[in-house]
Amino acid sequence: MKAPPLFHCVGFAVGLGNVWRFPYLCQIYGGGAFLIPYVIALIFEGIPLFHLELAIGQRLRKGSIGVWNTISPYLGGVGIGSLMVSFIVSLYYNTILAWVMWYFINSFQEPLPWSACPLNGNRTGYIEECHESTAVNYFWYRRALNIASDITDSGNLQWWLVLCLAICWAIVYLCTIRGIESTGKAIYVTAIFPYLVLTIFLIRGLTLPGATEGLVYFFTPNMNILKNPRVWLDAATQIFFSLSLAFGGLIAFSSYNSPKNDCEKDAVTIAIVNSMTSLYASIPVFSILGFKATTRYWDCLDRNIIGIINEFDLPDQSIMRDNYTIWFGLLNTTHPKKIASLKLRSCDLQEFLDASGTGLAFIVFTEAIILMPGSQGWAVLFFVMLFSLGLSSMFGNIEGILTPLLELHVVSKSVPKEVLSGVICLVSFVTALCFTLRSGSYWLEVFDSYAGSLPLLIIAFFEVTGVVYVYGIKRFSDDVKWMTGRQPNFYWQVSWRIISPLLMLTVFIAFVTLQTQKQPSYGEKDYPAWILAICVLLVVLPCIFIPMVAFYHLIKRVLGRRKKEGT
Repeated sequence: MKAPPLFHCVGFAVGLGNVWRFPYLCQIYGGGAFLIPYVIALIFEGIPLFHLELAIGQRLRKGSIGVWNTISPYLGGVGIGSLMVSFIVSLYYNTILAWVMWYFINSFQEPLPWSACPLNGNRTGYIEECHESTAVNYFWYRRALNIASDITDSGNLQWWLVLCLAICWAIVYLCTIRGIESTGKAIYVTAIFPYLVLTIFLIRGLTLPGATEGLVYFFTPNMNILKNPRVWLDAATQIFFSLSLAFGGLIAFSSYNSPKNDCEKDAVTIAIVNSMTSLYASIPVFSILGFKATTRYWDCLDRNIIGIINEFDLPDQSIMRDNYTIWFGLLNTTHPKKIASLKLRSCDLQEFLDASGTGLAFIVFTEAIILMPGSQGWAVLFFVMLFSLGLSSMFGNIEGILTPLLELHVVSKSVPKEVLSGVICLVSFVTALCFTLRSGSYWLEVFDSYAGSLPLLIIAFFEVTGVVYVYGIKRFSDDVKWMTGRQPNFYWQVSWRIISPLLMLTVFIAFVTLQTQKQPSYGEKDYPAWILAICVLLVVLPCIFIPMVAFYHLIKRVLGRRKKEGT
């Protein structure tokens, strides 16, 4: 059974970023306030570019290489750039799935291995590193990553991560063994299953104590945060990466559409589904975060209450959570020295609601799961959902590599797709082994920060300008009318011609400016110069093909003219 290409586009566009990155950005940027720049970026950057990629791929019936070579040989480097970005991103994207796989395997243990600290060698107490932190943090940093102190301390390959990475690449190969034709049945599962699990988590999350506090935290806007230019930058890039623009996979998928398919309707539908998925996923995420924060807040209050009752020899249950503030204020006024000697913890619900990046999935969520009844089952469901989201996006990444390679004719047509897919997965697996080192998580952050940011912005800028000013906006509008039966309206015209390129250029300048303001570091040491060179290479490598291919065709044209004049 072959799934409609629309399913592949939905699966490619909806990924880990909807459950992982979007809630994190909402959290640090004032909840509802973040939605303002997010919606603006969706309307004037995301949807117009999404429509453009779907339309040009459907009309020209080619992948990213073929499309840009057809428009102009000078733009052939855009397709090669998309190929390079798809390859680099797939390396670390599947590594994240390897982390998910490791957690999934461990989710079948009872009790969950991150629910309690392991005993030391003498079995007289807990391991000191875990005791000074938390069981969840210890499992993530020591048992899963076995992380080094900094990026220069590579260490050895972690065998469990190598095994999980091999399993993930084997699954990707089996699902994409013959390209998009073989993902038909798989895409139904990977595109639909996450919504089922999110709904289960939504129902469960809303019934947990503290869920209301989490949702209030999510939806209460802090409008002052909009003065920070970083908010607008992250909103624009979130739309960009969430919709998987400039990877080449959308162009490849849309080439399988019917020539008369309504690509405008598909673009709007998928973009809205993507954004609504982010919002839908954020509700259970913040509900569970609220549950976790409330539980830790209550635990903090209980510790303080026990300390006060014992110090002042008060009757049991004389101080409760609801009257703790009153008692604390009274005793702190009458016996300030005694209260100070107790060294009570500061219990602030807002502090317990704070979280960070990858910790949202691998630290915070796992910590919340162990506090839920039937935690083992919830852990299995959660990591199966994350794996399904990541796997559907991997289909698009592999298609963004496979189709351009076939169009470049670097591989003989006699080579079966099964063999070519196998070679791509094998090479990717071997290359991605660097992420299974003890410094692997640092390298993943480097790749994500550089290979998955500026190159995509640059490629997308050349895509929209190439279609509008090289292919011709009138010709492209006529193509859209032929496919959909409707001439692109004023919104599409002004977005393609002016707003989208200008917005991307602004984001690019803001991104570069912010990157140059501080020197990043990974681990305890400063950023070494040789790693900085690798960061630059990750940006330059995909983008360098754009001017190189254009220069090659320019030289070829000049030499051809001279040869013609000589004869």
